[in-house]
Amino acid sequence: MSDTTRLGPVLHVGECEIRVGTCSWTDRTLLNDTTWYPKKSMTAAERLAFYSSHFALVEADSTYYRAPTTELTSGWAERTPVGFRMNVKAFSLMTGHPTKPEALWSDIREAIAPEFVGKKNVYPNHLDEDAVDAVWYRFADALQPLRDANRLGAVLLQYPQWFTPKRENRDELARARTRLASIPIAVEFRSPLWLGKDDVDRTLGWLSDHDLSLVNVDGPKVSKLPRTAAATADLAVVRFHGRADATWKARTTTAAERFRYLYDKRELRPWVGRVEQLARGARQVHVLFNNCYQDYGVRNAEDMTELLLRN
Repeated sequence: MSDTTRLGPVLHVGECEIRVGTCSWTDRTLLNDTTWYPKKSMTAAERLAFYSSHFALVEADSTYYRAPTTELTSGWAERTPVGFRMNVKAFSLMTGHPTKPEALWSDIREAIAPEFVGKKNVYPNHLDEDAVDAVWYRFADALQPLRDANRLGAVLLQYPQWFTPKRENRDELARARTRLASIPIAVEFRSPLWLGKDDVDRTLGWLSDHDLSLVNVDGPKVSKLPRTAAATADLAVVRFHGRADATWKARTTTAAERFRYLYDKRELRPWVGRVEQLARGARQVHVLFNNCYQDYGVRNAEDMTELLLRN
C-alpha cells in the first residue's frame, strides 16, 4: 500500500499551482488489463492512495451516474494526502442529461410529474423547481467532507451539445452559480457555438463575471471544439478527450472505448505553452486526461508532467 502522506508532483509557474491527473482512477480496463497498479488485489483505499502518490489531482466521474454520499466523499478525503485535489463531475440531472429514475433519491423519484412516470429517463423539466433545487442541494451537501479536508477542487458541469449560447442557458448557468454558492465550478461546453467567433468574447466575459471556470478542451476534429487557453476564474482547467474522430459520437459499450486514444508527446508539447499561459492568468491550473482506456490516461498524464517539468 502506498504511503497516504505521499503526494504526486505539484508544479509551479510563479505563484500558480499546476496539478496533472486523470478523469478516473478505477476504470475497469485500467484495473483488469494493465499492470499500472502493482497488485490486482488492492483495496479501494490502497488504489486511491497509490494513485495520489503519482498524481496530485483526479476527477471523480462516477458521480455523473449516481450522486455521491457523505460516506463516499469522507472515504476519499481520508485516503488522500494533504495537497491532493479532487474534481467531482456533476450528477447527470444537474446538467440536463438523461438520468435513470433509479439513480434518484426515492422522494425525488416520487416527485416526477405523472405524465413522465414510467419513462426510461428523467429530465429536469419532469420535476418541479423545488425537487430540482433539492438535487443540487444534496449534491453540494455530500461534498462537504472534501471541502472540510481541503480536497475539493471544483464541480465539473459538462453540458450537452444541445446546450447552446442563448439567454435561457445563461440563466441556467447563473442558477448553478447560486445553487453551489462558494464551491468552485468548471464549465465544459460540448457545443462549439459558445466559443465560435460570434460568441467567444461574450462567453469568456460572462463566465468571468460569474466566477465560472471555462474548461479548455483538446478533442477530435469532428467535435469542432477549439483548443482554447482561457482563464476565466482563479482556477483554470484543461481536459484531454483524445482525438479519435470515429468514436466521438458513437454509442460505445463504455466511456473508455469512446475516448480510446493515446497521445504522442508531439501532440502534447504545444499544450505546455498553453498551460503556462493559463497559469499566468490563474492561481491554479488543473490538467486532466479523460482518455482512460487501459493505461492511456495515466501514461499521458505522466508525459504531460514530464514536459512541464522540462520547460
